[in-house]
Amino acid sequence: MDMDKDFTKPIRSVAKLQPLDNYLTGSWDALGAGAPVLVALSQLCSNAMVDLSTASPTESDQLSPESKAILVAARDRGVIELKAVNAAFEAPSRMLAVYIELDESQTIAFRDPQKPEVTVLFLEGFRVLCEKGLVMHHIHRDFSLTSRGFQLARTISKQEVQPWLDKGTEFGLHD
Repeated sequence: MDMDKDFTKPIRSVAKLQPLDNYLTGSWDALGAGAPVLVALSQLCSNAMVDLSTASPTESDQLSPESKAILVAARDRGVIELKAVNAAFEAPSRMLAVYIELDESQTIAFRDPQKPEVTVLFLEGFRVLCEKGLVMHHIHRDFSLTSRGFQLARTISKQEVQPWLDKGTEFGLHD
């Protein structure tokens, strides 16, 4: 037994945080911003960019209706964001969801606080698009269609996915 240790004193000063303490604080903040999911999706996009054989412009038959609806909604501008609403009162309203710019002033959000499964199905549809190389990551929560994504999106009939497009909520810049 080591007699030189004074067990009445703290092991380390509370005022001086160790690297692990800083990491845990940063991780908690990152969790609140949806970082683990965003990182995973951006990694899927990156992997697909390296392995260009993951999708072809004719394989929309293998996509879910939610994936197809995302492609159709994004086919004009290609701008996609994943957002959460941290300040929402109810948990389903805080969930990470797919937002697509329809044009310069209109956006559609694929989230349903009454039916959280809708939000999750569209997020899963987005994940598949990342995996197949139809979406690429830019920064933080910003994604876009790839050139292959645009190409495939233009082959899908809007009427085919209209019931899924109707599950989204459209709003303008000032709504």
